[in-house]
Amino acid sequence: MAEEQFPAARTALEEYRRIEQQMAQPDVASSPDRMRKLGRRHAELGAIVSAYTDYLHARDDAEAAHEMAAEDPDFEAEAKRLEEALPAAEERLRTALIPRDPDDARDVIMEIKAGTGGEEAALFAGDLLRMYTRYAEKRGWSTTIQSENTTELGGVKDVQLAIRAKGTPAPEEGVWASLKYEGGVHRVQRIPVTESQGRIQTSAAGVIVFPEADEDDDEIEIDPKDLKIDIFMSSGPGGQSVNTTYSAVRMTHIPTGIVVSMQDEKSQIQNRASALRVLKSRLLAMKHEQEAAEAADMRHSQVRSLDRSERIRTYNFPENRIVDHRTNYKAYNLDAVLDGDLQAVIDSDVQADEAQRLARTNE
Repeated sequence: MAEEQFPAARTALEEYRRIEQQMAQPDVASSPDRMRKLGRRHAELGAIVSAYTDYLHARDDAEAAHEMAAEDPDFEAEAKRLEEALPAAEERLRTALIPRDPDDARDVIMEIKAGTGGEEAALFAGDLLRMYTRYAEKRGWSTTIQSENTTELGGVKDVQLAIRAKGTPAPEEGVWASLKYEGGVHRVQRIPVTESQGRIQTSAAGVIVFPEADEDDDEIEIDPKDLKIDIFMSSGPGGQSVNTTYSAVRMTHIPTGIVVSMQDEKSQIQNRASALRVLKSRLLAMKHEQEAAEAADMRHSQVRSLDRSERIRTYNFPENRIVDHRTNYKAYNLDAVLDGDLQAVIDSDVQADEAQRLARTNE
């Protein structure tokens, strides 16, 4: 019986049905936060339930065809065809049951920082910001810059942006599911606009990505006594003041030393709320990293050094080439990638990750 062979699938189906009943309750339907949490879990279980339902149908059809073939030889060919299709349905179910990253359906906070290379690194960080913004647009996601420090030439010293999906996507379509592979050092090779001799220069920018916590996320609780909050005046390119009010907020979490600065909202209250949400997201990511490390599964690990040697990807402008050093993906469409055509590069990381998870499951 499939119920005995795949007890985890049966358990998922039961939870899926309970969640549907909960989502139909008026008190839940009127709470956006509860609906978002339940919807995220509902979508996560949906892939398992779909594969499980298909498997049950395939199994039952094969059994029925065999019974009919025993009475009428004309059904033997159909029975054989259905029997041969059963292993594929079973394999799809086994694949669906492979544990996913629990954060896959979450939105993300992304930080891009200029690294080695001076002004050229800042200009490249700006290119990466545009690339991710354009990619998000192609996926139908929204982007909100939460803080940004720019240079006089239009480069980006550092920028923090929130990237969010609309509605409740299936886990495999979530923002984190795709962008979690972007964390690390990105290296660029090109002739900088500041170079008069036309020599190719190598510089780098660092990208850090972490899943965004919900405002009422009960996984993370922050004691107000653990926060040190400083208020200062917002600044623009080159450090110049852009307003005359002290609306910018610097929030320090004393136990961990995490510092979050927010200045792009219109008021101190808005900046404080945004900073608190980012802080919760960082603490959530830290919590999950610790859990992953204890389980010897560093799915969240990201290169945080801006040393050019610790690279995950190289963008070579003279050859219009992009290389992902983790998967050996290589293509000669760098111009299109920088315009947001990033899916093929990301897919190489997704496929490599899925292969590793499948291998661990089969061990």
